[in-house]
Amino acid sequence: MSLLSFVSNDIAIDLGTANTLVFVRGKGIQVNEPSLVAVRRLDQKIVAFGSEAREMLGRTPGEITTIRPLRDGVIADFELAEEMIRYFIRRVQANRFLRPTVVIGIPSGITEVEKRAVRDSAEHAGARDVFLVEEPMAAAIGVGLPVHEPVGSMVVDIGGGTTEIAVISLSGIVTSISIRIAGDEMNDAIIQYLKRKYNLLIGEKTAEIIKMEIGSVPPYKEKGAMKVKGRDLVKGIPRTIEISSVEIQDALEEPVSSIVEAVRLTLERTPPELSADILDRGIMLTGGGALLKGLDAQLREVTNLPVNVAEDPLTCVVRGTGKIVEDINSYQKVLNRSKIY
Repeated sequence: MSLLSFVSNDIAIDLGTANTLVFVRGKGIQVNEPSLVAVRRLDQKIVAFGSEAREMLGRTPGEITTIRPLRDGVIADFELAEEMIRYFIRRVQANRFLRPTVVIGIPSGITEVEKRAVRDSAEHAGARDVFLVEEPMAAAIGVGLPVHEPVGSMVVDIGGGTTEIAVISLSGIVTSISIRIAGDEMNDAIIQYLKRKYNLLIGEKTAEIIKMEIGSVPPYKEKGAMKVKGRDLVKGIPRTIEISSVEIQDALEEPVSSIVEAVRLTLERTPPELSADILDRGIMLTGGGALLKGLDAQLREVTNLPVNVAEDPLTCVVRGTGKIVEDINSYQKVLNRSKIY
């Protein structure tokens, strides 16, 4: 390890559509905040990042707007993404004179142009070197799966913007599918369901709360209900309704079916030797979507394979990128296959 890397605060980032997590070498996870930026319309000046901007979501006065710089796992607004990365890097940097090495988790299905946008944003934000690693690989490392060994490990990482499904063996991704259907799509399905059935308009934040509190998929049977406040689309006034967990199961059927179908398709494309390993070792669920009640049981029913939910699934990717940044030489094979130059 060089003297420079010893004294600098090298950083690992899980740059997610919904949340950004930052891991600092030797310190662990230092930032876990929403990927949001609040901007004043008049002069386009940024007034808040992360949690502070989230408090403004759906409640901002006319002159302030909250923006997500990432959509579907990729950078949608280059300038705001760069400012957000710079803000988070500065927050965790003990020594601002030494530029850190940064390892960033990216969806496996993004284009070369989208990868370059992530890398350029981090470089402009102050990174010395930037390495990219596919999120399912990072999640597998974070969970502690034997990614370097000649055995197949299957990871399903359900984030905010993308679901990453991959079979990993010998430090590489053997087969993978990345779909842009994940937590955000589930929130949108809930918004559309309430609009269609009750003529009630709710915001993204409310949909997220509904999903977390009573969201589930069959065969999960425990019943639940909650009161939801929104705006009546016919009368234009605030209104409260009560919805049940069964209704939310109906609302979530389409996005969840797409994820289950993608898992089935990935299994079909997996070489037979690795399929045998997965039969023994099962599927590992990571990401915030892994917390959806009943999803593991549904996947178990469809695939007839053991399905496990990772411990603390929300932090698997950043813990994996954190392990890489802690011992970058041991993960050169992973990085070399992911680095874009």
